[in-house]
Amino acid sequence: QVHLVESGGDLVQAGGSLRLSCAASGSILSINTMGWYRQAPGKERELVAAITSGGTTTYVASVKGRFTISRDNAKNTVYLQMNSLKPEDTAVYYCNVDAITWTKRYLEVWGQGSLVTVSS
Repeated sequence: QVHLVESGGDLVQAGGSLRLSCAASGSILSINTMGWYRQAPGKERELVAAITSGGTTTYVASVKGRFTISRDNAKNTVYLQMNSLKPEDTAVYYCNVDAITWTKRYLEVWGQGSLVTVSS
């Protein structure tokens, strides 16, 4: 099994910054893509940013230039640095990891969700 633990969600004023963290643990042989999704009230979950094992990143257009995704492979941890936050960034943010276990099983795992609230 693979488990994800997220941290960093909080209430922040518009223009402020937050950093989300997501640490993976368990029977991990390797981790491929790690990403962050978000779901705002009444909206569908959307991909915010993702990073491959090789370090290639992708972002949704609305966060480009403001958010930065990174990962520490030694710690099996992915981060999302969020700057210049806007009220429309308010959502529950979910970590998502594609992992291969020691038994060569592929798993897609979701974190528990972190609430980010940006006040105007």
